Amino acid sequence: MAEPLDTHLLRVLYFVLQEKSVSRAADRLGITQPAVSSALKRLREITGDDLLVRTRNGMTATERAEGLIAPTRAALDAIDSILLQAEPFDPLKSKRVFGVGAPDYFDAFFLSNLIDRFRAKVPHGRLNVRSLSLDIDFERLLEEGELDVVVGNWPNPPEYLRTTTLFDDEVVCVVGERHPLARKQVITPDDYVAAKHLAPVRYAGGVRGAIDDHLHKLGIKRDIRVSLPYFHVAPYVLMTTDLVFTTGRRFAAHYAKFLPIKLLPAPLDFPPLRFYQLWHERTHTAAPARWLREQVAAVAAG
Repeated sequence: MAEPLDTHLLRVLYFVLQEKSVSRAADRLGITQPAVSSALKRLREITGDDLLVRTRNGMTATERAEGLIAPTRAALDAIDSILLQAEPFDPLKSKRVFGVGAPDYFDAFFLSNLIDRFRAKVPHGRLNVRSLSLDIDFERLLEEGELDVVVGNWPNPPEYLRTTTLFDDEVVCVVGERHPLARKQVITPDDYVAAKHLAPVRYAGGVRGAIDDHLHKLGIKRDIRVSLPYFHVAPYVLMTTDLVFTTGRRFAAHYAKFLPIKLLPAPLDFPPLRFYQLWHERTHTAAPARWLREQVAAVAAG
């Protein structure tokens, strides 16, 4: 007796319910929108439910559909486990979709090298990079398999996630070349406390960043006048303002090559920024995910 559901329909069901969009699901699956629409029509016939309905704010999953997300993910995990055990991972042949989460701090000097390495080694695969922000629940995405690895520098990452250290980076202060502090060779602690600061918005809810975590331990609160959701915008803001930006040397040095900004040693004995990759236990032994972590480590080492 023929089963009404196959692996293709299960994957379409999962991504359509995750994305709540036919077009975005098609992008994630690497197939056409008509193919997703056709599969969704078949799924509606099988389940007897609309699955997705239109609202004022776009499409949303029905109550029945919400209850299907978890068992669909579990079924796909079981299928993937069987397939992975049956066939060794071959990067040159793989068509797998890999997921990496990282703050846009890494765009300039890390992600471009990772993407270049990925394209050379997995010519038929797909890489989805998610920029971390307060709107992104990276722990849930790791648990559900949407992300294979997350790169970050939280002082205290979630204990239940596995981690390995990638590299340490020196903390520096960055100012525009016309800033009064740019003429000094050293910023004193008093200079730092008196300065007006530019800071990134936290990219993980309830988690204090490494810079503010150190200042908090010293009982110091800096005068943050501007908060930005994008790291890469900060160097351009410094060019025309009286603000000070505290960040890692690797990030700052990249922009100092072509922008009128200056790097100065940070005061207050900031410890190095430690960056690491995190992953969930569910993908710890999976060969493709393990291979991806090896590539992330290799790029960081370089």
